Amino acid sequence: MKHARDPIAEFMKEHEDAVKHLHLLSAAAKSLADGFSRNAFKHVLEGLAYMNEEVREHNKKEEDALFPILERYVEGPTKLMRDEHKILYAQFVKFEETVLKVKANPDDAKMIQRLVTLSRAIVKIFVNHIHKENYILFPLVQRFLTKEELREVAKKMH
Repeated sequence: MKHARDPIAEFMKEHEDAVKHLHLLSAAAKSLADGFSRNAFKHVLEGLAYMNEEVREHNKKEEDALFPILERYVEGPTKLMRDEHKILYAQFVKFEETVLKVKANPDDAKMIQRLVTLSRAIVKIFVNHIHKENYILFPLVQRFLTKEELREVAKKMH
């Protein structure tokens, strides 16, 4: 199997998908702010599943395949991205716990409000994070990494 894919294009495509999911989560949070709705909660559950699977895998690929190679040249940006991944995970744990509580008791208005607040926080943190990677980190990668190093990243990703 060839790994001729552009890893940066792949990461950016995954970011596009993430933004679509974040938009749905944001809309669901807005709806839930007015009270429980089965349809809005379904979108929250989809957001949870997406984060549990796709986002974890995406961040792992960045941390294992991309960051170590970029760190041959610079460390500040990757340290910031790793720190933000940790912040996202911490928010995600609270989010997951709250989703489970709302699922067990959809009438708990306090938990629904907590879910809305956490959803909005995750969307904000994540959208800003994606923006930093797309417009600061990835241009750095393209400036510093050679074609061979990009191939190395692509190989480690798969």
